[in-house]
Amino acid sequence: MSETAAGAIIVISSHVVRGTVGNRAAVFALESLGYPVWALPTVLLPWHPGHGPSTRVNIGADDFSRMIDDLIAAPWIGEVRAVLSGYLGAPHQVEGVARLVEALRQRKEGFFYACDPVIGDAGGLYVPEATAAAIRDRLLPLASLATPNRFELAWLCGGAALETNTAILEAALSLGPSRMLVTSAIAMMAGGTGNLYLTGNHALLAEHRLIENPPNGTGDLLAAVFLARILEGLSDERALQMATASVFEVIARTARRGADELTLEQDVSSLSTPMAMVQMRRLMHPGQVRRR
Repeated sequence: MSETAAGAIIVISSHVVRGTVGNRAAVFALESLGYPVWALPTVLLPWHPGHGPSTRVNIGADDFSRMIDDLIAAPWIGEVRAVLSGYLGAPHQVEGVARLVEALRQRKEGFFYACDPVIGDAGGLYVPEATAAAIRDRLLPLASLATPNRFELAWLCGGAALETNTAILEAALSLGPSRMLVTSAIAMMAGGTGNLYLTGNHALLAEHRLIENPPNGTGDLLAAVFLARILEGLSDERALQMATASVFEVIARTARRGADELTLEQDVSSLSTPMAMVQMRRLMHPGQVRRR
């Protein structure tokens, strides 16, 4: 894929010195798949907080706002085809991302915004509630695609547990973005896990074997690879199958190596040409159920 054909992607998320989470995962994946990337960090850390206490450097409100202003006014802004946002450290960063997305959408026909609302997991929120609420109220209405995990989706929709795929689909439909990819969905295969994807036309489930205690960064990686495949022009079903296979393959290979971080540098082929088997299923679209 040529640079002209690909178009640049602005990725806005956390940056770690060691590891493959946030921007470290997304930028590597997108560049490996042929996309020029502009990377804007929201916070700087030596490593993922799950590895233990470390220094956290926050990008202050004034500095972050000025960087957003610079990007909007950049002479190369016409190169940008999409924005992917991930972990945001404060409400002011949410507003900065919103300003950037709105400016690009006005200037660029076909502009695509992917919002990965990185706010928490089964253990609860790990961002301030004000930040999570700002992502829900300000960014999700702007999103072409949202990629929450099941627990994030539940919080964004009011907190009720989502224990079935039907409940996940209904929640995804109520949240609003025209494309929703929900990780940690309910697998139909024993010992599996799934990614559930909903658009106006499709309700699809991609399943694979569950690997216990995977390293952090899998959601960041999936959002980036799926975005790349959608921008590439693949069908929804093919994009979901390939992105799910890539992430599953990387997790499986990382687990075999006993690594505590995704081993992306050793698994570039898993991003470009994944070989892992993924079970694809078509589910009943909630809109179809309501029309009956």
